[in-house]
Amino acid sequence: MQAVKWMHTVRLGVLAGLWLVSNGVSAQTAQTAGGAQIQGPGQVVVAGTVPDEATRVAVITRLRELYGAERVVDQLALGSVVAPPQWSQHVQKLLSPSLKQVSHGQLSVQGQTVDLKGEVGNEAVRQQLASEMAQSLNPTYTVRNGLRVAVQEQAVVDQALANRIVEFEPGSAVLRPAGLLILDEMAAAMARLPGRRFEVIGHTDAQGSHASNVSLSLARAQAVKGYLVSKGLRADSLSTSGLGPDQPVASNATEDGRARNRRIEFRVGG
Repeated sequence: MQAVKWMHTVRLGVLAGLWLVSNGVSAQTAQTAGGAQIQGPGQVVVAGTVPDEATRVAVITRLRELYGAERVVDQLALGSVVAPPQWSQHVQKLLSPSLKQVSHGQLSVQGQTVDLKGEVGNEAVRQQLASEMAQSLNPTYTVRNGLRVAVQEQAVVDQALANRIVEFEPGSAVLRPAGLLILDEMAAAMARLPGRRFEVIGHTDAQGSHASNVSLSLARAQAVKGYLVSKGLRADSLSTSGLGPDQPVASNATEDGRARNRRIEFRVGG
């Protein structure tokens, strides 16, 4: 498996349509275009038929913004197809950064019905993606959420962490020896999921300023990433974010609750 392994299909029956394929997932044949062929590892291939050059350029530009120009292979064709009003604008809204959280995925649009399939790391992401799509489109569109949670792979990581806290020195991003031991186990577990991407998320308690906590949580996530890379994980398979005190799992009114909130979270991505 490669880092961003998902197939994206926007299909409108005999109307305008496009297929987006990445990292060895084959496109399915449909009435408006042939299958797209992967040219090399890590590439994103877009194929299909669109009504005009402006639409083609808009779609390709959007994909290059998301994935980088060097990864996007343009196999779009122009044809005598009919597109619903503002079809191009709606397609571009669907091609959002959130789709990077979907693996083994497919997005199809037939008329005003949007079908989203694939795997995500957790239930919150599954619901969030469908909700974001519905809110970005006008009310005449229906979004059918066929996403499923990749429980097995997330469970590998969750079981390795086992609800333990990766500890740091107070107010700093310096890992404590006990934290390093946990990360040794995490590195071994994550190495069992080759080709997957992981998000390392830092959290803090609510003491101190919000800005300082967000900064500290990000620095700690980056320290964890650095250690995991030193243990052999690929740097480009790890992303980091810091949420500060914004997603507590316990009350900040007690020391025990604050200790539980000062944590590192690991999510399996595509």
